[in-house]
Amino acid sequence: MNDSSAYVPPKVWRWDKENGGKFAKINRPVAGPTHDKVLPVGRHPLQLYSLATPNGVKVTVMLEELLALGHAGAEYDAWPIHIGEGEQFGSGFVAINPNSKIPALLDRSGPKPIRVFESGAILMHLAERFGALLPTERAERAECLSWLMWQMGSSPYLGGGFGHFYAYAPSRIEYAIDRYAMEVKRQLDVLDRRLAESEYLGGDSYTIADIANWAWYGALAKGLLYSSGEFLQVQDYKHVQRWSEQIFQRPAVKRGRMVNRSWGELSSQLHERHEASDFDTRTQDKLDISA
Repeated sequence: MNDSSAYVPPKVWRWDKENGGKFAKINRPVAGPTHDKVLPVGRHPLQLYSLATPNGVKVTVMLEELLALGHAGAEYDAWPIHIGEGEQFGSGFVAINPNSKIPALLDRSGPKPIRVFESGAILMHLAERFGALLPTERAERAECLSWLMWQMGSSPYLGGGFGHFYAYAPSRIEYAIDRYAMEVKRQLDVLDRRLAESEYLGGDSYTIADIANWAWYGALAKGLLYSSGEFLQVQDYKHVQRWSEQIFQRPAVKRGRMVNRSWGELSSQLHERHEASDFDTRTQDKLDISA
């Protein structure tokens, strides 16, 4: 194990230097905007400001699922927020999400715009607004929401914990990687045991609990996060694998994963999304996925 005994924490922590790593330039101990920037607004009532990270994918998949169910009111404009460039600290974005994290949604369908931030809150807002993907029977609803909240409390250990120290930290710390890898494997075991007894996390039906958890743990099982599949032996979680593949094959999931993506294979990218036809229209920022 690495010897970290040379570091002695100061009596009072002070922000007097960058902490290194990929996100050093956007890490800071204060909130609020760093610059003035008005957000663009499209023609649909739902305006999404996001990026195709796992938390962003939750919302675009949800919107595409709602449209697939025939809810025309779920049409939306999706604008990219490039977090590596600090766009989440623009004044317009901070006005919607004071926490400066993607995704953020502005619902302009009523007389007064409603801001919704935090991905779990956005999923619940959309599910309740359209009466879809959230059970109404008390016990089923409780099970669904329990797994939704489980994801919100658990995945920071996967992303900010394991993912950061395994994939992004300027140096690899054995203790940190071991600690978070163990926790992520425990979480996968929690999911695997649940999915051994139930087709979906909430029960027999696909819900927002599956959408939220798939964006993190389904993507992990598919080898789409941190290139860590072999390291974590994700193939051993057979029920998670079954569930992950089942959801991965949904057309709305395939579309939702593309929205606000500007990296990876060109065929997987759709930088902005304003109409359903954008998936089939080739322009500079709208790549043809039909080929």
